[in-house]
Amino acid sequence: MSHSMQDRAAALLHHRAAGLKKGDPISLPIVPAATFHLPEVAGAAHIYGRNGMATWEAVEDQLALLEDAACVSFPSGMAAISAALFATLKAGSRLIIPADGYYVTRVLSAGFLVPFGVEVVEIATRDYADFDFSGASVVYLETPSNPGLDVMDIAEVSARAHAAGALVIADNTTMTPLLQRPLDLGADLVVAADTKAPAGHSDVLFGHVAGRDAALIGRVRDWRRLSGAVPGPFEAWQVHRGIETLELRLERMCRSAGVIAERLAAHPKVRHLRYPGLASDPSYAISKRQMAGFGFLIGFELDSEVAAEKFLSDCGYIVQSTSFGGTHSSGERRARWGDKVAPGFIRLSVGIEPLEPLWAAMQAALTDF
Repeated sequence: MSHSMQDRAAALLHHRAAGLKKGDPISLPIVPAATFHLPEVAGAAHIYGRNGMATWEAVEDQLALLEDAACVSFPSGMAAISAALFATLKAGSRLIIPADGYYVTRVLSAGFLVPFGVEVVEIATRDYADFDFSGASVVYLETPSNPGLDVMDIAEVSARAHAAGALVIADNTTMTPLLQRPLDLGADLVVAADTKAPAGHSDVLFGHVAGRDAALIGRVRDWRRLSGAVPGPFEAWQVHRGIETLELRLERMCRSAGVIAERLAAHPKVRHLRYPGLASDPSYAISKRQMAGFGFLIGFELDSEVAAEKFLSDCGYIVQSTSFGGTHSSGERRARWGDKVAPGFIRLSVGIEPLEPLWAAMQAALTDF
């Protein structure tokens, strides 16, 4: 991690310090309030809970430190994605989205944007490199793609999209702003599900949109206020606490993932392993250039659906659940959700367990079939 990002990680632990008065709690208070004392409106810090609350504004301050941009928080990652899309598209717009990215974004686009008159074009992550963006209003990208972990060059794609007159929205959920910084590489907006690694404990839904254009981020904020897609104070408090250990957790998760990826790649029962940090991976060169770390997600195939399900059920240190980025290592056979992957494809999210016990459990499970 660069010195600047280390500085950001340190600053977010103390971002409230300047506003503390004698006797104030060091930890963030939960302020559950929908209404506020308003003998007059002018100068009031808060007016109504749908407009803003102190607890989720503290999370936005944390995220703004990491993104170096204004941030708007949401009650889930999909709420953030929806806000970014509805704030930038209108009838007649042309939207480019990844055909191999998070499937719910495609479902949202087909089910709601298309009926509203938006043209939606799906292309594979690998095809962004030479796709003609002429006529596009928004180029939406996700890199590494979920679940296949293909990577695109954010700076190159953003430059071509802007030359075609399009805005760029980047889903950075898999990497977090500590490992990859799409705004620095040319994206206009970043969306992310902070449900994953930032919150980190698999117990809360949350998301955010970040951007440096005041008018654009203002429109996102208006969407939140008018749609009512606002986070709650208790959930915000959970995310605020989780983010304080994000850098520490990522350090172990990424280090362990790098070792496990090498070992899995060498295992005779594992095929088509993808991890951006392996020198043999097709995405390695781009990943090394635009990432500060290679992440904690690994994709690989076993021989069949039966083999994949047995591996997941037999490994005592892998929880079977959807989502990723939690303290517990987790895995799932992604074909069951309709992703266009092999029946035996597994998305593995490496957690914070000590490396060798985790690997021993995985190795034992691989010998059971």
